[in-house]
Amino acid sequence: MAALATASSLLSTSAMAQMAGPSSKLEPIVVSATRTASRVDQLVADVTVLSRSDIEKTEGRTLVELLSQQPGIQFSSNGGLGKSASLFIRGLEARHTLLLIDGVRVSSATVGTASLDNLPMEIIERIEIVRGPMSALYGSNAMGGVIQIFTRSGRAGLHPNASAVVGTNAYGKLSGGLAYGHQGLDVAVQVQHTDTDGFSTTNESAQFGNYNSDKDGFRQTGGSLNVGWQIAQGWRLEGLAISSTGNTAFDDGPKVDSRAKLSNSLQSLRLQGQLMPTWQSKLSASRSTDKYDTLSSASEFTQLGAIETEQRQFSWENSLDTPVGTALALLERLEQKVSRPGDAFTVSERNINGLGLGLNGSSGDHSWQASLRMDDNSQFGKQNTGALGWGYALTPALRLGASYGTSFTAPSFNQLYYPGFGTPTLLPEEGKHAELSLRWKQGTQSLKAALFDNRYRNFISSGPAPVNTPRARSEGISLAYELSLQTVKLSASLDHVNPHNATNGVATSGNLLPRRAKDSFKLQGDWELGNSVNLGASLNSFSQRFDDAANKYKLAGYATLDLRSDWQFAPAWSLNARVNNVADKQYETARGFNQPGREFFLGLRYEPQ
Repeated sequence: MAALATASSLLSTSAMAQMAGPSSKLEPIVVSATRTASRVDQLVADVTVLSRSDIEKTEGRTLVELLSQQPGIQFSSNGGLGKSASLFIRGLEARHTLLLIDGVRVSSATVGTASLDNLPMEIIERIEIVRGPMSALYGSNAMGGVIQIFTRSGRAGLHPNASAVVGTNAYGKLSGGLAYGHQGLDVAVQVQHTDTDGFSTTNESAQFGNYNSDKDGFRQTGGSLNVGWQIAQGWRLEGLAISSTGNTAFDDGPKVDSRAKLSNSLQSLRLQGQLMPTWQSKLSASRSTDKYDTLSSASEFTQLGAIETEQRQFSWENSLDTPVGTALALLERLEQKVSRPGDAFTVSERNINGLGLGLNGSSGDHSWQASLRMDDNSQFGKQNTGALGWGYALTPALRLGASYGTSFTAPSFNQLYYPGFGTPTLLPEEGKHAELSLRWKQGTQSLKAALFDNRYRNFISSGPAPVNTPRARSEGISLAYELSLQTVKLSASLDHVNPHNATNGVATSGNLLPRRAKDSFKLQGDWELGNSVNLGASLNSFSQRFDDAANKYKLAGYATLDLRSDWQFAPAWSLNARVNNVADKQYETARGFNQPGREFFLGLRYEPQ
């Protein structure tokens, strides 16, 4: 009832605020959907952009929880901050989402999923979310979509920032940074330290005797350094370094305080500029690492020591303005190397060479996007993917879109070679995806509807000794509404998705894939009171799901309500308060693992404009 009352209040307020006239808002420019700069309203792909202010609204929440508040996205987690978590875009697997940080792949090649658990939130400036198959531009692991994180960068002048937050479960966070720019040189540095006692990640329904009632805390120290230099007219050199170290406690049995050290790093160097008036070129080289070091464990089956992924990435991208749009040509090489404690993997490294072409443009009421890519994997040979999208403006306010694409995801090293777990004969997963969309935008309001169908073969089952399931499918519909006025912003989304085993003649045919709900509803509202106070609320609700492929263990549906307020009491100073999970809802997104109850956070931020 509290959530409905909040929504009703926001709608009433927005109706009154509309009398004040529309607010002007420029469409954001994004790069993730086409790998070239494009306006969101000109794209066929379904894209969401999260700003720095959107990130600050979710204090105490994890990165996957922030992302799961967006249309078409769900998550499962083994606890709170610093615990392993999975993200599902439109019902597809966690390994089907590609994570980029300033264009660099950041993932674990052993687990095969994005590195989302140990990324400091304070280093993030904005996030782009692209839903739908993106293998034709990015290769493996982009079957469901791409999430690209952009770090804070320098700008003209001197701009310091600092913040301190305290909260429930002895939560504390300190952060600070500086952005600077002058005469072609810009620098941004950001550091963060987070510490929390946490809560017990498991309950009595945990499997394999993993339950332990102790608190499972998390401590993290991380930061970023971003440097840019205008070395000549039209040419720019950029360097980025990110480092994050976390110490997390987890439960895998009683009597032992089981702990692991998380280490993530990234270094990249990029040179970009104008070869000709219509020809832009970019060369980049990067290295990223993902390391999970088990320090102590209660389980006799858990081996102490570090499992690590090192990835080196080299790319040459070229964009050319043509009469039919912006053409893209790219060459990429990805080198992956993994290690584990004890005996090495049977195969511990692989190389992937990629060649891609793209075209996106518009003329009159029509717009188009097309891409082709060939990847040559040292383990699995050549893989070809493609995508084609078309948009048509039925009226100035109403736009129709249609797209079709193919995709693939290579098995991870754990799925292939982990002793007693992997299956060396696994084949890559291959997908075929279709989408039909309708978008309406009139003044301060917009409405998006997308009907999608994702079919993939050789789907890799979860758990030990994985196999290639012949067919799986995830089809559904997504609706998203936004209203942006002078003092009120409101967004709502409703999603129905059916991710299931589509293989005929097997016992699990038609069963839902684990840990994904069929239905979800999300509502967010923000209200500006004068020039100094902002109030907001977020409601996120999900229907029931199953924890297993056999659909024997049901996880109940749930809804959480978060409240927030911000008070700018001086030109550079603001005080913020957050109450997450107001009703103290007890719920699970994975069997036997708790999620945060009611939590309070109070923060002080210094950031001159």
